[in-house]
Amino acid sequence: MSTKKELFDEVSMKHSKILTHAYSTSFSLGIRMLHKSIQDAIYAIYGYVRVADEIVDSFHDFDKKTLLAEFRQDTYKALKVGVSTNPILNSFQAVVKKYDINIELIDTFLDSMEMDLNFEKYSKEKYDQYILGSAEVVGLMCLKVFCLGKADLYSKLKPYAMKLGSAFQKINFLRDMQNDYEELGRMYFPGVDFNAFSYESKKEIEEDIAKDFALGLQGIKMLPLESRFGVYLAYIYYLKLFNKIKTVKPENILKARIRIPNTKKVRILFGSYLRHSVNLL
Repeated sequence: MSTKKELFDEVSMKHSKILTHAYSTSFSLGIRMLHKSIQDAIYAIYGYVRVADEIVDSFHDFDKKTLLAEFRQDTYKALKVGVSTNPILNSFQAVVKKYDINIELIDTFLDSMEMDLNFEKYSKEKYDQYILGSAEVVGLMCLKVFCLGKADLYSKLKPYAMKLGSAFQKINFLRDMQNDYEELGRMYFPGVDFNAFSYESKKEIEEDIAKDFALGLQGIKMLPLESRFGVYLAYIYYLKLFNKIKTVKPENILKARIRIPNTKKVRILFGSYLRHSVNLL
């Protein structure tokens, strides 16, 4: 029989899972393909980063700066005390403790969320800084879980996980380019003019993403079996999205968000499973 605290922890994790399913069908699909023993931990990480992301992206009628600062302080408090009355923070702090996730990764992530509070055209240095915090360190948080506490494997796969997270984020930037600029006033790609987005600029970005993808796939092949297929599925989904984006003219990327229909996501799942099953990964 569960104690009252254990029951609260179970309910907290369910909150993280519900939030993940509500905000991302693609990541939810990938998480379901992980070994059951690590699914909850990834739900907790996704739930945490999603809340911070929503503060800066969606809470337009509220004081975002104060809300994000409070979220940061609540994170520190949860990690120190070992519990939080916020279910999302409660499940996250438990995963941080269990898998020894470094506080520096969390700080770097929150620093990038703060960067989203102010509009500015990013230099290459600022762009790299934002990618590090918004994507690469999130990949490293997940890698801590995927490596099942094996420090040597984590160190070996760290650069590959960072590149995969970077590729995912840059594809998100291309997919969401219209909304980021028109709704949120953001242009992440350095040296790119939204009002004159050219074939040359688009191709340069795509070549950069392709390099990140190639390294990311190398890392996936070295993951433990418990996590390999789930991460591979996320990779294949983003690869399909990337290939679709590459066929779109620059001016059309600025008009609408590029999507993969849910029915096609299911086909991607089955195709990826077959490749994985016959050792073609």
